[in-house]
Amino acid sequence: MMNRSQTPHFRFSRPLPWLRAMILLVGSLLFVLLAAPMVSAATARHYTELEFPPLRAVEMPNYERYTLPNGIVVYLMENHELPLVSGQASFRTGGRLEPAAQVGLASLTGTVLRSGGTVERTPDEINQFLEQRAASVETDIGDAAGSASFESLTDDLPDVLNLFAEVLQKPAFRVDQLDLAKQQLGGAIARRNDDPDDIASREFSKRIYGPEHPYARSVEYKTLANIDREDLIQFYQQSFRPEQMLLGIVGDFEPRQMKALLAEAFGDWQQAAAPPLPALPTVEPATLGGTFFIEQPQLTQSYIYLGHLGGQLSDPDYAALSLMNGVLNGFGGRFFNELRSRQGLAYSVYGYWSPRFDYPGLFIAGGQTRSEATVPFIESLRREIDRIRTNPITPAELDYAKESILNSFVFNFQSPGQTLSRLMRYEYYGYPADFIFSYQREIQNTTAADILQAAAKYLKPEQLTTLVVGNSGAIDPPLANLGSEVAALDISIPPAQ
Repeated sequence: MMNRSQTPHFRFSRPLPWLRAMILLVGSLLFVLLAAPMVSAATARHYTELEFPPLRAVEMPNYERYTLPNGIVVYLMENHELPLVSGQASFRTGGRLEPAAQVGLASLTGTVLRSGGTVERTPDEINQFLEQRAASVETDIGDAAGSASFESLTDDLPDVLNLFAEVLQKPAFRVDQLDLAKQQLGGAIARRNDDPDDIASREFSKRIYGPEHPYARSVEYKTLANIDREDLIQFYQQSFRPEQMLLGIVGDFEPRQMKALLAEAFGDWQQAAAPPLPALPTVEPATLGGTFFIEQPQLTQSYIYLGHLGGQLSDPDYAALSLMNGVLNGFGGRFFNELRSRQGLAYSVYGYWSPRFDYPGLFIAGGQTRSEATVPFIESLRREIDRIRTNPITPAELDYAKESILNSFVFNFQSPGQTLSRLMRYEYYGYPADFIFSYQREIQNTTAADILQAAAKYLKPEQLTTLVVGNSGAIDPPLANLGSEVAALDISIPPAQ
């Protein structure tokens, strides 16, 4: 350590005149050189003059797939960027397979599977265990699949993975937690008519699939009353079975160690015998055309859905229909340019072919518009639908749609977890692992003639069903001007019995 007398001293003397001049000259030159790029950057160029490098090719991360002796299909994908490990499981089940008299059974089973604790731990013990480790374990059952997931720090992986396996294999389905979940669903029933857009979406699906069809039916107080703990146990035993499970693990792990942990946690799982789940429901259009109206006198605008039954992602014309979506929908699409920008009929307008993996989806067009513009809005939608199926799109529209889809393609692979989830989804529904890459190639090769042919084949103006939620007193001209009888729909909530 230096004392004060040892501390060095620096004297800053005034520079000589010639040196001062040289410093000023160099400083001026540096200022010019540094300012030049800023001046250049400040001079804006038209977007058509901008040049961008080609998008990088998407590469599939390395992964391993294998099957445990009890039938569980396992995907492993290493990612050592962070000391985290996450897992996601899919089960071949879904709300579409629950009995018609017990709508809500699948959702309740998925909720209480986790919230109801296990035979070895109470819900509070599980919650405390996870909170202390900043980890999570979640379960759910949607319309077409059951799911379970976990997240953990690498150091806590063995303990969290064992808890995850315990939740899946030894649920307790405690009655108090079932009662709480039923109460929450009952509250959702009571609030389901609060949002007019939710009303329009729900009731439009009922018109297309049928009010009692598994892809459109609603939970009611009476269906909740028909569900008890034994029903949850039976649906769980039918659904959460090792031979019906796909499990994906991604994160900071060593494969040999992970395989040993999974064998220990799941290797001995043999679910109890249970009757098989029913076959998937068939789909036929319940309504072919017509206009339906739901009275909401407090509204100053109309919520409009227009469309018909759609198709599946496996349809051979899926790429052409995707490009058709790009021409019709979004900023710069025909609906936006014509109905919003040119005619000023709406702030929100959309239209798209929306397929599903293993059952027909929907073709939907719609939006929100002021009450007095309701009929012109619907008429304009119909004209644009007819135009795209009778006239070829322009080369500029084709290029724009292709660029939009292909440029966004990379976002399907933003993380290893996202990629792994996609691989599992394709296997779940029986699609090839390279489905999204074949889709990319088909987009590149699709022509305007292909889009015209697909639009003419799949869009059916004579089958368009129209549903409006709004204030009939303010809709002028009236909906009767659309050329068909207007059927009023009752959306009152059936009381509990």
